[in-house]
Amino acid sequence: MSFARPVEFHAAGLASRATSCALRACHRDQLLHIHFMRLSIYTLALASISLLHTPASAKFPDNFDSPLQVIAFGSCNRDELPQPLWPIIADQAPDLWIWGGDNIYADWYQRPNGPKVKYSVNREWITQRYASQYKHPAYAAFRAKTPIIGTWDDHDYGDNNAVGDYKLKQITRDLALSFMEVPISDPRWSREGIYGAYDFGPEGKRTKVILLDNRYFASSRKAEPSDLLGDTQRNWLEKTLQTSTANLHIFVSGTQIISAEHKYEKWADYPGDREWLLQQIALSDTPTVLISGDRHIHEISVLEDPAIDFPLVDITSSGLTHSWDSFKGEPNRYRYGPVATGLGFGLVKIDWSGAKPTVELQLIDQTAEVSNSYSLQF
Repeated sequence: MSFARPVEFHAAGLASRATSCALRACHRDQLLHIHFMRLSIYTLALASISLLHTPASAKFPDNFDSPLQVIAFGSCNRDELPQPLWPIIADQAPDLWIWGGDNIYADWYQRPNGPKVKYSVNREWITQRYASQYKHPAYAAFRAKTPIIGTWDDHDYGDNNAVGDYKLKQITRDLALSFMEVPISDPRWSREGIYGAYDFGPEGKRTKVILLDNRYFASSRKAEPSDLLGDTQRNWLEKTLQTSTANLHIFVSGTQIISAEHKYEKWADYPGDREWLLQQIALSDTPTVLISGDRHIHEISVLEDPAIDFPLVDITSSGLTHSWDSFKGEPNRYRYGPVATGLGFGLVKIDWSGAKPTVELQLIDQTAEVSNSYSLQF
């Protein structure tokens, strides 16, 4: 079993917001623990999370010695819907779980035996959604044994297709990091947004997981020019790649990076950022895999770029609790294999026995069968 530490680990002062002031009261060598059992109206800007002075039950990664061999990931999860996949995911014995975005839905709610309702998001409501997910019995059993990291997308950011002008983004950022029990010493707490990177494994067998934020700094996709990452995140990512000692990079994005022809949100709506990212991947010359969510389908996209020395694969898995069951097809010139609907999750299996890693990417359905896969020999 392999765990991780923050790449940029430091215990220096956090931002001087009220949220950070509240967090500093906790011991630095303890993890955040969300006390969701006694919900009420809170006044802290931490977005209504109560913190306990006890070790967290969720296993945020805190050990980095062993190489990652099995990574599980998924996206699009509504706390009020049935969640049958957690035992199936646990059976894969993942070294790490990665939330790929839409980890809860703040803006929609399915009433029991009633319609799906659009909600006007506020601090108390989104806290309730995280509370419900956090203490869901199947997820609680899973998180007690499995290290967890992740990013977000629009619905856990706060509203459908929301971008950088979303007014509650600092509150929802604090909630997202607290839900995943990110330690207060992690640099993600001391800056805006949710992006970050973690190294797993020793020299020669090291994986860097890079969590991208495609919401906090983003302009409208109709803006001219459009901006997805923002200057601060781009500068951080460029430095992160330039100084990386990893043998494998895994990028995690809430939206698809490679697929470019459908009408829904995607990196192709921000062509400058998409081209810049591909250039950075080419310059890093490190074997790379892309993980994405959002679409309520499961598919694999492969880009053959002459500037990149390997096929660049974007494996999309969505969703965990609901799916686009009426999907009739859409263009994707980069698609490899079939598109799957229904509930499912993804796996990244890494073999370190050779001089370079061999990676098997798999999409798994709710019967634990492989619906699509792709092998990378770097």
